[in-house]
Amino acid sequence: MTIKIICVGKLKEAYLKDAQKEYLKRLSRFCKADVIEVDEEKVQESASPAQEEKARQKEAERIMKAIGKNSTTIALALDGKELDSVGFSGEIHSLMLGGKSDLAFIIGSSTGLDQSILKNADFKFCMSKLTFPHQLARIILLEQIYRAFKILNNETYHK
Repeated sequence: MTIKIICVGKLKEAYLKDAQKEYLKRLSRFCKADVIEVDEEKVQESASPAQEEKARQKEAERIMKAIGKNSTTIALALDGKELDSVGFSGEIHSLMLGGKSDLAFIIGSSTGLDQSILKNADFKFCMSKLTFPHQLARIILLEQIYRAFKILNNETYHK
């Protein structure tokens, strides 16, 4: 199985880079996992909705190039399905049983994901109704994917 985490923007803080590295190392027991960073469009805080939309469209073009042809796409979205950790592992298991061996999780920028990405996603997932910085959301997602594999392999992991 191959897992890609496609993120708009780059990690800046060393502690987040260390956490990402640690979870990628842990995941290597279960799958091939990579983080792909695509450039974020610069948007001023005073940007109009039209300017934000244009930025999301440019980011969407970069995301589409990073996804690949055979990937099952899972977009992180506030209107996506909320799952607990066991339910999330079950969703991954169902995809695997359905022959889906290449999963691409997509995390947008602070302005969100373009509608073209959301409409074409195979699954929309909401990690939480809470708002997280997208850099931190990446680490939380990596941890939950790792937790899902631990659950699927009947290995203990703190609850």
